[in-house]
Amino acid sequence: MSTFTSVNGPSIIEAGLPPTDDIQARTASEIFGSRTLSWLNISQQLDGEQATAFREYVQGRKALDKDTANQVGEIVKNWALRHGATHYAHWFFPLTGTPAEKHDALLSIRSTADGEIVPMEALPGSRLIQGEPDASSFPSGGLRATHTARGYTIWDPQTPLIIREEGGARTLIVTCAYVSYKGHALDLKTPLLRALSALDREGTRFVNLVRGTDGARTLKAVLGCEQEYFLVDDHHVAGRPDLIQANRTLLGLLPAKQQQLEDQYFGPIPARIQAYMADVEEELYRLGVPVKTRHNEVAPSQYEIAPIHEEVSVACDHNALMMDVLKRTALRHGLVCLLHEKPFAGINGSGKHNNWSMCTQDGLNLLDPGSNEDDHFLFAASLSAVLLALHQHAGVLRVTVASSGNDHRLGANEAPPPIISAYLGEAIHELAEALEKGEGLSLRAGQIQAITDRLSVTLDATDRNRTAPFAFTGNKFEFRAVGSTQNPAWPMTILNAAVADAMAQLSGRLEQKLASGGDRKSAVLELVREVLAETKQVRFEGNGYAPEWVEEAARRGLPIYQDTPAALGVLLSHEATGFLTRLGVLSEEELHSRYEIFAERYLKDLDIEAATLGRIATTQIVPALERQVGLTGEAVAHLSRASHERLARKLELLGDLTEKLLAGAEALEEARGTLFAGEVGAGLLSAREQVKPALTTLREACDASEATVSAELWPLPTYLDMLFPV
Repeated sequence: MSTFTSVNGPSIIEAGLPPTDDIQARTASEIFGSRTLSWLNISQQLDGEQATAFREYVQGRKALDKDTANQVGEIVKNWALRHGATHYAHWFFPLTGTPAEKHDALLSIRSTADGEIVPMEALPGSRLIQGEPDASSFPSGGLRATHTARGYTIWDPQTPLIIREEGGARTLIVTCAYVSYKGHALDLKTPLLRALSALDREGTRFVNLVRGTDGARTLKAVLGCEQEYFLVDDHHVAGRPDLIQANRTLLGLLPAKQQQLEDQYFGPIPARIQAYMADVEEELYRLGVPVKTRHNEVAPSQYEIAPIHEEVSVACDHNALMMDVLKRTALRHGLVCLLHEKPFAGINGSGKHNNWSMCTQDGLNLLDPGSNEDDHFLFAASLSAVLLALHQHAGVLRVTVASSGNDHRLGANEAPPPIISAYLGEAIHELAEALEKGEGLSLRAGQIQAITDRLSVTLDATDRNRTAPFAFTGNKFEFRAVGSTQNPAWPMTILNAAVADAMAQLSGRLEQKLASGGDRKSAVLELVREVLAETKQVRFEGNGYAPEWVEEAARRGLPIYQDTPAALGVLLSHEATGFLTRLGVLSEEELHSRYEIFAERYLKDLDIEAATLGRIATTQIVPALERQVGLTGEAVAHLSRASHERLARKLELLGDLTEKLLAGAEALEEARGTLFAGEVGAGLLSAREQVKPALTTLREACDASEATVSAELWPLPTYLDMLFPV
C-alpha cells in the first residue's frame, strides 16, 4: 500500500498533527527519484577530466575511453548495490511492441595466483555501455538472415538508470537502443533519437534565421502522454479466454447501463481503485516519473494517468515504464490492467494523447503564442513549420497510429477519425486567416467572464476539439490518434522528423528571400503567408465525426486510410517516406522492414482473435446452448400444447443459434487459413475482406446466444460483471 501522502505545505508532523497508522509523513517530492541515477549524478562523482569526458560522451561528441567507462561502471555498481540490486538488465524496445530485457548478475569471480576463487560484484564499463542479446527471435522484417543473430544494446544515458523491484528482487535497469550487427535499427528508440537530432539541427537553424540571432543553441521536443486504461477483476479475466489471448473481448452484450448517464467521467474514484492508483504513483515517483493527474474516464472501469512534460526520448521511456508499473501493480491488487485500445465493444476505447511541443535551451516554447508581437512572430513561423509537416507527411503520420487495436477505436466514442488534420481553435485560426491575407500579427487573447456576482472564469483564447487528431491546445499540439497500448516513440519519431524536414525546407526558402534583399520580418511574414495558403487543406475547425468531413477531406486531397491494411502501404512509397532517408532517420531497408513487421503483426493479431473466438464458440457457448435446449425441451414436454407456444419458439431459436455458431466457427476457421497463404499484401486483403467479416458474424451469433441462454448457464463473465464490479 502507499507509504506517503502528497500534500501542499508542511508535512503532517510539521503541521503538528499526529501521524496515523497507515500514513507516513512523506511527500511525493521527498521520495521522487529515490531509485534513479542520472548521468548528471554520475558526472558529479567523477574527477575533472573524467567528468568532462563523460559529459562529451553523453552529448555524443566523443567516445568514452576505457578508464572513464570503468569508473562510471564502478559508480553505477556501487549505487545499485546500495539499493539492494543483485542483477542488471539492458532494457530495450524491439519491434514486438513490448519492452525486452535480459538479466545478468552483478556477481563475478576472480582467481588468485594460487587458484583460489574469490566472489565479487563487478560492472565493467564495457558491459554497462553495450550488451549483446541474441537477435534471432525478434522481428527484423528481412534486415537479417535467420543464421545471423547478433544484435547490440547500447546504453542511452539521457534516460536515468533505475532500480526496479518485483517479487522481492531488485534489478538495475539500463535503458538502451538496439541495433543489428550491420547497424540497422531493430527497435523504436534508435529512429527516435535520430529524429530528435534532426529536429535539433534543423530547428536551431530555422529559429536563428527567423530571429536573426544565434541565440538558439539547441532545440528540444517535449512530450506528455495521457495514458488511458481499464481495470478488471483478475478472476473475471481468468474466465475470459479472449482477454487472456487477444487482450480484448471478442464477444459480449452491453448491460442496460453503460456510459450513457455520463456519471463515470471525473466521478468519485472508488476506494479500491484509489489504493491502486496511490501505489502506482508511489512506484512511479520513486522511479522518477513525474505523474501529475489521475481521474475516472468516460467508460465504466476506465481511468487515466498523466505526467508532467519531459524531453521526448525520456518521456517515451517513462511511458513504457508507466505501462509496466500499471500492469504489475494491478496484479497485486487483484486486478488486471487492460491497455488495449478497445477491450469492450460499444463503449469508449482508450488512447494515449501525445501532448507535444518544442523549446530552446533556455525554455522558450516555440508553440506558445505569447503576449506581444515578438512572441506572435516566432509562434507564427513555428506554426507554419508544423502545418507544413502535417500537410506533407499526413500519410506517414497515419501509419504510426495504425494497428489492429486502434482500428476499432479511431472515429468512435471521442476518439478522432483516421484522417489526419489540424485543429487550431478560433483565436489561432483567426490569426492564420489574418496572416494569410497579410493583415498582421493580431492575436485575440482570452477573456474574463463573470459567472455570478462572486465568481468569474478566465477563458482560454481557443476551445478544444476532441474529434481532431492533431489539435492545438494553448501552447502545444495534442496528437490524439495514438493508441493506448502503443509505445509513443514510433509516432514521435515521424512527427519530429516531419517537423525537422519542414523546418529545413523553410530555412532554405527564407534564406533565398533574405538574399534578395528586404528586412527579415517582412521576409518571414511573407513566408508564413505562403505556407498558410499552401497548407490550408490540412486545417479543419469542424466536427471530425460528421460524415460530410470524409467527403470534404477527399475533395481536399487529404490521405484517407480507414484501416491498417490501407495505411501500411505508405511505408513502401519512396515519395511519402523519402524525407526519413534524407534526414538519416530510417533507411529504405529499415522502412521496408517495418512494413513487413507491422503487417505480420496485424495478421497475427487477427489470427489469434479468430482462433480464440472459434474455440470459445465451439467449446463453451455451443455446450451452453445444448444445456439450455435440454432444459427448455423438458419444460415444453411438461406443459400443455396451448401453453408452450413461446417456449417452442425459443427451442427453435436455440437450434438456429447452435447451427449459426457452428457454421460461423467453420467459416471463420476457413477464412483464417487465408491469412498466411500468400504474400503479406494478399494476407492484408484477406484480413479485411474475409477474416474481419467472419469475426463479426460469429460474434453476432455469440451475443445473440448470451441474450437467450440462462444467466446460470452462461459460461463467461459478462460485460456487467467486468465493467460494474460489486
